[in-house]
Amino acid sequence: MTATVYTGRATNWLGVIVSGLLLVPLLGITATNSVDTTVVLVGVLALIGLLAEVATASDVRATCGRQGVSFYWGFAGWPRASYRLDDIAEATIATIPWWAVSYGLWWTPWRTVCTVRSGPALRLRLHSGRTVTVTVPDPHAALAALRSASTSA
Repeated sequence: MTATVYTGRATNWLGVIVSGLLLVPLLGITATNSVDTTVVLVGVLALIGLLAEVATASDVRATCGRQGVSFYWGFAGWPRASYRLDDIAEATIATIPWWAVSYGLWWTPWRTVCTVRSGPALRLRLHSGRTVTVTVPDPHAALAALRSASTSA
């Protein structure tokens, strides 16, 4: 018995590049004002934040199949989340408009949103009532893999 497995990686390098470009003037101020330790500290913290963004929030990798849905961020692979096939009540495709995208990982008691771009995304409704939305490059293929896995289980 074979089941389809979907793996995909959605990236947000444009966001990382824009963040880096916005950081350049701040680092310039830090370099020219080396006497003020507060400005230097802000510059160092901003640089650490940019490196953390590259390590964790530059892309989302998702896998859908017989094990359910798993996703993790960046090359660090953190944060990560997994949802077993038995926990998923319904999987659909949701279109996220550009004006409604909250880039990153957002968690509330009722919802988890893991997005790096606008457009179509995979939306899960769990048996617990929780909603999970994940950016994937091809949500139609991810949905097909989940449906194939649920019928073969």
